[in-house]
Amino acid sequence: MLTLLQTDSYESVDAVSGAAAAGFGIGTMVISLLIYIFYGYCLYKIFQKAGREDAWAAFIPIYNTIVLLDIVKKPIWWIILFFIPLVNLYAAWVANDRLAKGFGKETPLYTILLFFLGWIFIPVLGLGSDTYDSKRIPND
Repeated sequence: MLTLLQTDSYESVDAVSGAAAAGFGIGTMVISLLIYIFYGYCLYKIFQKAGREDAWAAFIPIYNTIVLLDIVKKPIWWIILFFIPLVNLYAAWVANDRLAKGFGKETPLYTILLFFLGWIFIPVLGLGSDTYDSKRIPND
């Protein structure tokens, strides 16, 4: 009889921990989806300010980077640079710098903030009152 009680208690503990893990996983997934939608919306607004008709591309991974490269006047083959470790840091730095310049943020400080705190400053560019002008971005 004692063995039966111990087995039942272990099974109930396993069920509770499994349910807790599932709840945690679902909660994490929902929060991640909300963050993705918000970040996509901010990119959507940036693409609209840049005059892109395909602003919906902000919600499609990889393609949104291709559109961003077009906005910052870099060739499409630069997408390859984003997949190479350490080189991707340089490519992201250049893209962020040119994006900041397109919005009239000429100081290197804004590029640094955009690079390291993009989760704050992408929404500032997208949802703020700044306007985009492609003439501010230098031609290479």
